[in-house]
Amino acid sequence: MTFVQEFRVRYNECDMQNVVFNANYWVYADDAVAQFFRHGIAQELQTSIDSVDLVAIGFDFMLKTATGTWHKGAQYTDIIAAACSVTRWGNTSFDVTVDMSVAGEQVFDCVITYVSVTPGAPQPTPIPDVVKRALA
Repeated sequence: MTFVQEFRVRYNECDMQNVVFNANYWVYADDAVAQFFRHGIAQELQTSIDSVDLVAIGFDFMLKTATGTWHKGAQYTDIIAAACSVTRWGNTSFDVTVDMSVAGEQVFDCVITYVSVTPGAPQPTPIPDVVKRALA
């Protein structure tokens, strides 16, 4: 499944040349992935996004690695479309690719490796099937 979250670039997210600060792309990616999870799991459980509780389904996750490539700077008032999809499933880890574009032109992409952990404890655990179905 590919999920797209849109962001309008705000004034405080840009430098004096009206270009988005590099660190903000990671903030956009983090928020897009969070919404991707909430949306996918809500659909899988046939519930509202507001009632999604990852801990209740026995799932939590932590970032392990993130790599990104900047292609072109987004600017103040641009609308960034962040397309998220799982591109690798392991036993306890998985990769999410986030491709960001403005008006169809790529500005940033990243691959983030997450590790499934036991809620409340940072111990790796197999990814629950419900999560795999929700994000596949």
